[in-house]
Amino acid sequence: MTSFDQAGGAPRPQSLMLSFFGIHVLDRDVAVSASSLIDVFGQAGITEDAVRSTLTRMVKRGLLDRHRRGRKTYFGPTIRATGVLRDGHDRIWHTGAVNRDWDGTWTLVGFSLPEAWRSERHDLRSRLVWNGFGPLQSGLWVAPGTVDVPGAVAGLGVDPYLRVFRGATAVAPTDARTVLHTAFDVESVAKGYEAFLARWGTDEAQGADRTGVLVRQLLLHTDWLEQVRQDPHLPAEHLPEDWPAARAEEHFHELAHRYEEPARQEAGRALDVIRTTAP
Repeated sequence: MTSFDQAGGAPRPQSLMLSFFGIHVLDRDVAVSASSLIDVFGQAGITEDAVRSTLTRMVKRGLLDRHRRGRKTYFGPTIRATGVLRDGHDRIWHTGAVNRDWDGTWTLVGFSLPEAWRSERHDLRSRLVWNGFGPLQSGLWVAPGTVDVPGAVAGLGVDPYLRVFRGATAVAPTDARTVLHTAFDVESVAKGYEAFLARWGTDEAQGADRTGVLVRQLLLHTDWLEQVRQDPHLPAEHLPEDWPAARAEEHFHELAHRYEEPARQEAGRALDVIRTTAP
């Protein structure tokens, strides 16, 4: 399996790269050679040019540091990228896909940016979506539970244009279910989990042996993180009884644990790494 064959498209190289560093580099104080990354990503169907251009963009964006050792070039995550990777790790392994602990409250964000701030508006909306917000109505976004809005929008320079409220409880004639189905595409989130189950339920996807397990692990984690990114962690009590998130998460955990050790061994053989801090 070299791509999400049954999906609507292949994973983006940067998404795969972040997954790779999150699995094999996070908290290890190491950097990986460009040649190793080219070899591994080539098995996932990513060309050498695409790998090199992705690495260059990620360095320019402050996500990767470049380290030179003789004629070789190595890449490791920056402090900024480490925060992104740890956030993804926590979202997968700690927050989980099913929200059974919602206390009935919401975080509300209202904003009105200058008309010329198109890029800032796009970045703000992207940050809000990643942190579980959905558009309730013009200029007003809502997320279930408590969200650290200052942390979510840090660095965007939009604080003076935001109005943030927390602890609001929906009251008649508004109800929680209406808010969920207005602000979020609930059906699309469910279809995403069903599609994940369909993609990873085949023998080909799971792998009949350990050949290429490092790449399968990489594709699995990237695919799953894409699913949870699209899920605003909706309260389970207001979702259908057959909500597929729990089944999909259980299947992801099963495959992730199955791949973990053989992928670690394959990575040990395949990756050329250097330490980035003194022993």
